[in-house]
Amino acid sequence: MKKALICGISGQDGAYLAKLLLEKGYSVCGTSRDAQMSTFNNLTRLGIRESVKLESMSLNDFRSVLQVLSKIQPDEVYNLAGQTSVGLSFEQPVETLESIATGTLNLLEAIRFTGGKIKLYNASSSECFGDTGGKAAEESTPFHPRSPYAVAKATAFWEVANYREAYDLFACSGILFNHESPLRPARFVTQKIVSVACRIATGSPEKLQLGNISVQRDWGWAPEYVEAMYLMLQQSEPDDYVIATGESHALKEFVAQSFATLGLDWEEHTVIDTSLYRPTEIALGKGNPAKAKEKLGWQAKYKMHDVVKMMVETQKANF
Repeated sequence: MKKALICGISGQDGAYLAKLLLEKGYSVCGTSRDAQMSTFNNLTRLGIRESVKLESMSLNDFRSVLQVLSKIQPDEVYNLAGQTSVGLSFEQPVETLESIATGTLNLLEAIRFTGGKIKLYNASSSECFGDTGGKAAEESTPFHPRSPYAVAKATAFWEVANYREAYDLFACSGILFNHESPLRPARFVTQKIVSVACRIATGSPEKLQLGNISVQRDWGWAPEYVEAMYLMLQQSEPDDYVIATGESHALKEFVAQSFATLGLDWEEHTVIDTSLYRPTEIALGKGNPAKAKEKLGWQAKYKMHDVVKMMVETQKANF
């Protein structure tokens, strides 16, 4: 039985990945800074809370990382931990950099130190690319990070590439574009839109307050994206992959679709708040997943309109 260690198992991707690996017969261990205090609500929602072993681990503490790796002795490690909000990174740039860049470095160094044949997946981000002039980003597209979060993710990406080349580690990064699900936290704009729209549909008088709705993103379905993570570690050679749908849509479209699914006109219930604009923003995000299709056999089945419908239907069921 293969053993997988998921750092950041309590998040959206960590929970869906744990479910996938359990279905494939893995023994799964997940980490949190304080496993005894964390609720692991997403694992409970997916019905797998009791099937996962949980350990306390701080990625910023090398000794903590080394202890858990030595105890679990995993075949595969999935690094999904760290601060995950682009918006919050402008308010907490130091914590963002430390949790992502230092955390990733500690994992790489601990794997090298133990000398084991551990395969490492690192969660990179499309935010690293910044503005690409309207072109779909691929693996060779230069990075131009435009937020503290993106700077941290770009740093971690090159750490992984360096350790792969310098120490012959099986380490790879998935450069994932936006991917959503009902497990998204409320602070993410997609979940905010869906939640407010559903409340309005049940009679709430509130308005949906948004910043720049002209930005365009490549939105996919999170349960599909974790399959790509798994596939990367099943290859004979480690490599980095862009994971995306290949389609880009304006946030305005996401809003309109969410309200339309509920039989509402979004313009009647939405207010633009310029204070919600970010200091720097990516106008258009779009990925080219051709390499993932060719090498991994992975292709997104669900696009933005499917994602909106599934998120709204799930949210409606909770009311």
